[in-house]
Amino acid sequence: MEKNRRYFQNRFSLVALLIAFFLILSFIVRTVLLLTDINQIDWHFSSLAGIYLAGAFYDLIAVFYYVSPFVFYLAFVPDKIFNSKPHRCLMGTFIFVQVCGLVFSGFAEWFFWKEFEKRFNFIAVDYLVYTHEVINNILESYPIPLLLCVILIISAIVFYLIITRTPLLSWAFTAKSSLLQRLKTGAFLLLVPIVSFYAIDKQPLSEISTNQYNNELAKNGLYSLFSAFRHNTLDYDTFYKRKSIETVMTRLYQLTGFNDKKTKIIKKEGTEKKFNVMLVMVESLSAEYMGVFGNHRRLTPHLDELTQNALFFNNFYATGTRTVRGMEAVTLSIPPTPGRSVIKRPGNEGLFSSGFIFAEKGYENKFIYAGYGYFDNMNYFFSHNGFDVVDRSNMRADEITFSNVWGACDEDLFHKVLKEADNTYRKGKPFFNFIMTTSNHRPYTFPEGKIDLPPHHGRAGGVKYTDYAIHRFLEDARDKPWFDQTIFVIVADHNGGSSGKNTLPVWRYKIPLIIYAPKIIRPGVVSKLASQVDLMPTLFSILNWGYRSRFYGKDILDDQFIPRAFIGNYQKLGYLKDGRLLVLRPDKRAIEYKIVNQTLTDVDYIEIPPAGIDELDSITYYQSASYFYKNHLSQWPAKIN
Repeated sequence: MEKNRRYFQNRFSLVALLIAFFLILSFIVRTVLLLTDINQIDWHFSSLAGIYLAGAFYDLIAVFYYVSPFVFYLAFVPDKIFNSKPHRCLMGTFIFVQVCGLVFSGFAEWFFWKEFEKRFNFIAVDYLVYTHEVINNILESYPIPLLLCVILIISAIVFYLIITRTPLLSWAFTAKSSLLQRLKTGAFLLLVPIVSFYAIDKQPLSEISTNQYNNELAKNGLYSLFSAFRHNTLDYDTFYKRKSIETVMTRLYQLTGFNDKKTKIIKKEGTEKKFNVMLVMVESLSAEYMGVFGNHRRLTPHLDELTQNALFFNNFYATGTRTVRGMEAVTLSIPPTPGRSVIKRPGNEGLFSSGFIFAEKGYENKFIYAGYGYFDNMNYFFSHNGFDVVDRSNMRADEITFSNVWGACDEDLFHKVLKEADNTYRKGKPFFNFIMTTSNHRPYTFPEGKIDLPPHHGRAGGVKYTDYAIHRFLEDARDKPWFDQTIFVIVADHNGGSSGKNTLPVWRYKIPLIIYAPKIIRPGVVSKLASQVDLMPTLFSILNWGYRSRFYGKDILDDQFIPRAFIGNYQKLGYLKDGRLLVLRPDKRAIEYKIVNQTLTDVDYIEIPPAGIDELDSITYYQSASYFYKNHLSQWPAKIN
């Protein structure tokens, strides 16, 4: 005992105490998350060993990052201050706060996993930025007072055991040390995160399996959070497989029809149509929720019926997993570039936007949102790319019958949309309204008595209420004088979830596209593989518009359309074509998979050698899109010569 006392009679034993608790808690959290999705995990011994071995490595690296500020402090505080009674009380309080914080982070990881089936990532980074929406979303979704009480009780028990069962706190304050000794110890402890930053920061070791759940479990939440913060913007040329810019541009001109001025001329015979356009972008409306795709829960009876009376695209894919990705793809018709969406980046003003094309044709354009559009930089982006903005701040109190943290309910949103359309109609101008819904989002609250599911019923309630609200919107619009001259476009912003056992699970990205105009468009089903980037070129073709374009997308209805789709997350970029998925990864690798056994809620991949032309095309699309934005070549030209 005396020998142990001498060994721990050192102020840095407090660091050892935090490290031990961090590692034990990380092991517990990893095991709980594993059991949460027990049916999705690869249970081979080697896979499980990989989860815990790689996980332990990341936990160790993460904890040294975590304790670095404390190590720095301990290295410099003098003995006289450190061993004083007030300082002992301060250190005891500090340890208790750290225990509370770590226990809280463990609970937070579990709730984040339940929502996204991933460790902390770029979404968590965004959550730290938009604290008002996120905190209120959490307060409306979970029993926070009860959870905080549970966290406090667990933390108090752990702290009591530390005090009563380990005498480290008392031993740590009995030693004397020189500044040189402390600096040597501190330098060693600080060296670990520095070395690890350069050793593994660009070469992740968590890719231990083809099963993405296993890979996520091998990560450490804290490490992943700060990694996502650093990598929120990724330079394509630095991290991804690339070709010479001459090769890329030559192939891009072949794929898109761009000329040497990065534009193409779309020509149409006959008269251009000036029909009004209502584009409803629906929050998280995955194909998996709709009956027309095979869901038997009758969550979307009205939309299912609408597909029978509209032009319905049943093989359509979202480009990403966030709202801003859907907005970016539809508005700008570009594939997703790595890192953050263009909507959230600096220098996104005056891009080649569909808003400017509508404006050139004499339309009044509005982005209409029932929440506060500063979230995700939406208001700034739309207001600088051809749209006027109408958000919650433009809604009077008597226009809001129900709201939650994300905004007024979808019915209130659509009532506002009808008023805005009436105002533009009275001016004698055609209108283009880009409408973003919010009700199909956690906490899934909406007015009582509208559907046969109660609020807080989860995603099913959110989907069914949104289906009801869209139906009411279309029924109310029928009474308007502009209805017969209006095209209604209904499309999801992204899928309802991004998790899956495979990298970029393609079934998750499948969404509906419905174009409805009973007096204008003949109903039908289009089964060509297509992407959100193709929406605007297709709509402009329906309107018979000629225009100069910098869009990557093409008219799906054209007989020459080549089926393909772009899907991705903030790191991995996918190119979907002919039953294959080619994935560009931020370690300069390109991996191709053959898609087998795809269903509404699952898919299996078989890795195959990359096909040369598919790899070149994938690199061409993604490298050129990044190149254009980086070099300010995506701007809207005042005049293209």
